[in-house]
Amino acid sequence: MHEFRRIVGFLGQYRRDAIIGMLLVVVESAFEMVIPILMADIIDVGVATRDVDYILRQGMYMAVCAVLSLITGLLYARFAARASYGLGAHLRAAEYERVQDYSFTNLDHFETSSLVTRMTTDVTVIQNALNAGFRPMVRGPVMLIIGFGLAFYLNSTLALVFVTVAPVMAIALVLIVRHVGPLYGVLQRTVDHLNDVVQEMLTAVRAVKAYVRGDYECDQFRRVNEELAGTSEHTFRFAVLNMPVLYVSMYTVTTLIMWFGGQMILGGALAVGELTGFLSYVMQIMNSLIMISNVFLLLTRSLASIHRICEVLDEPVDLTSPKGAATEVADGSIEFCDVSFKYRADAQANVLEHVTLSIPAGSTVGVLGGTGSGKTTLVQLIPRLYDATEGTVMVGGHDVRDYDLAVLRDAVSIVLQKNVLFSGTVRENLLWGDAHATQEDLVEACRQARVDEFLDRLPGGFDYDLGQGGVNVSGGQKQRLCIARALLKHPKVLIFDDSTSAVDMATEADIRAALAALTGVTKIIIAQRVSSVMSADQIVVLDDGRVHAVGTHEELLAHDSIYQEIYESQTKQMQAEQGSRDSTGEEAEMGRAADGAREGGRAVAEAPAPSVSESSKTTPPQQGSVEGGER
Repeated sequence: MHEFRRIVGFLGQYRRDAIIGMLLVVVESAFEMVIPILMADIIDVGVATRDVDYILRQGMYMAVCAVLSLITGLLYARFAARASYGLGAHLRAAEYERVQDYSFTNLDHFETSSLVTRMTTDVTVIQNALNAGFRPMVRGPVMLIIGFGLAFYLNSTLALVFVTVAPVMAIALVLIVRHVGPLYGVLQRTVDHLNDVVQEMLTAVRAVKAYVRGDYECDQFRRVNEELAGTSEHTFRFAVLNMPVLYVSMYTVTTLIMWFGGQMILGGALAVGELTGFLSYVMQIMNSLIMISNVFLLLTRSLASIHRICEVLDEPVDLTSPKGAATEVADGSIEFCDVSFKYRADAQANVLEHVTLSIPAGSTVGVLGGTGSGKTTLVQLIPRLYDATEGTVMVGGHDVRDYDLAVLRDAVSIVLQKNVLFSGTVRENLLWGDAHATQEDLVEACRQARVDEFLDRLPGGFDYDLGQGGVNVSGGQKQRLCIARALLKHPKVLIFDDSTSAVDMATEADIRAALAALTGVTKIIIAQRVSSVMSADQIVVLDDGRVHAVGTHEELLAHDSIYQEIYESQTKQMQAEQGSRDSTGEEAEMGRAADGAREGGRAVAEAPAPSVSESSKTTPPQQGSVEGGER
């Protein structure tokens, strides 16, 4: 119930609409409950005495009550809709804002598909529960209480018949709700699984088509879809049992009341109009119980969704700005002081082990290492995307934990290993780096990142629509756009996490030259190619999460075995590729020469023989020529 009350608190300014809606339901129910009394008077007084004026007057009162009930019902619908959809909007906004505060560690606790389901399907369940259940939730108890009161007022003896059956209905309802409640949680997790498969397929649809795996993906979707259908069927098979139980109870009560009421009428203890009015109240009471049971089922399902939403809202954000946080980064100097890191507290081994590094402001540092050596993890500690498990990371002479998060991350620009572009134009994506950048700033950043080499070929240039995730540009073009976006931040620390792997070596050299011209910016370049970092001020070699060696290209080439191995393997590969290209070029040249000789032979054979007069006019052949040799 604590979670339920918390969700209700998100009504905000729509709380007034909810309260007005409740009052309107009470008024509507009161008008409806007066009608059976008026109807009983018409039968017992107006019909019995044949008083037409009385019948018309009472009928007019009934019509007024019905019209007022209709008007209040329509007004309720308006206020209830505003309250329910306003609550849904506030819940989605609260979840979205909470996720924006998450660190990478927090995001690791939820799958993307699950977060999408919690912001859409789960909110919709709560929204529909309020919209569809608000009226019966208020109307049911009100009609039940008023109905019981008026039924006892009309005839307390007949009312006892209903009282004896009501506990049976209540027990059946409780048993159904207790069984169905946990199943709704399973149902929502199955929806998560379905969304996960759909999202993965749509994201990788080009790979699916390239590998002709459409049938496999269809089988995967069919499997999870059938799983969802089966779970839904199992859940609602029990959920709908409340209706047969309630209707059996209702008709049983109606039959007993008519039996006992008929006996009382024959005995003169009950009037016909009184029995008619009593039956109307019984039907009202039974309908209110049906409404209450449906509300319980709606609340049971919504409670499962409420719990899932509260999990998102209650996730403790482990990276926050401290009180009195530093609001300025002095320079781009970086220090790792005996830093160790692991992604989970219960992990057995650290990803980084006792890393100690000092990077002066304005220097260029290369980071090399094998797959899984911790290169990406190392640089993610600098903008505090993760917090070090042990040790201290310092930027600009201060512990990164002392900075305001927004200030620190504005001073550190990182081009992630996985390039991310957003739906929209080139300009809109670049402005992520600086929302106030001028056209000249955009042009200069594109020149430095060599985006200008292909920007003119895009229809519309800066206004070219990149599509969802940048699907309309190549991998190398994505990387260059991401680099340009990072440069627009004018950061004090610039991190490239293998961000030029998809561009050719000539373009990469141009980008490195443009970066070298940047002054006052500390540049950290993670790369797979030695050629990408060999001109750096220092190169860090990581091995299994530890710093294996630090030095310049010449120093490491002379003394470090891992660096020597990387360099030699890449040099041999380049030489082999060069040899293959040279061999292919020579073969092509020889082929072109042979083709030329064959063409020349065909030309000589096809040429007409010169006449004697013409041959006498020819110039004598030079010594060393073919003709001279033949002579």
